[in-house]
Amino acid sequence: MVTLKFQKAKSPTKVVYLLALFMVLWMLPQNASAHCDSYDGPVIQDALKALDQNNVRLVYKWISEDQEEEISGLFQKTLEYQKKDKEVYRLLEKLFLETLVWLHREGEGAPYTGLKPAGNTKPIIGMTDKALKDEDPETLFGRLGDHIEKVIRKKYDKTLELSKVQNESVEQGRAYVAAYVNYTHTVEALHDVIEHDTAEHKH
Repeated sequence: MVTLKFQKAKSPTKVVYLLALFMVLWMLPQNASAHCDSYDGPVIQDALKALDQNNVRLVYKWISEDQEEEISGLFQKTLEYQKKDKEVYRLLEKLFLETLVWLHREGEGAPYTGLKPAGNTKPIIGMTDKALKDEDPETLFGRLGDHIEKVIRKKYDKTLELSKVQNESVEQGRAYVAAYVNYTHTVEALHDVIEHDTAEHKH
């Protein structure tokens, strides 16, 4: 059995490794999710800015070219009531936001599950946005590195200990296999993320 040694992330290569591994750990246990459907997420924030500035082009980046016409029509209809009827405007505004997020999620290949209130975003996503806003990736890398190392080390240690008793009983053998599969599949998924760009939208 080969012993793995973990070190703090210092090189660009290690940073890429840590980020890719985090993607795997975050994505494996659950369905794809993001903060594009949250009121404090960038999609809705851009949509509200577009309505305020009467500039629908601000949201085009979140959808595909063939979806622009639908969004543009709904955008103009919403603006018609911005100063005419506040109650109708609020209804149209929500419809516009829901449609925009739905189309964006469709482009990602993800289901639309409704708009989420502000504050519903996962802390890690807030960290990624803050890193971009502050132009400070080092804080993000450091926190991710510590967390990822802790998670992978736990999987590794469990597998290593069970490997020592795997042949003492069928039960212990099965426990080892379960730990081994979990450990190796995580590393395998990491390799796939590095080899293939799975982050691109399907626009």
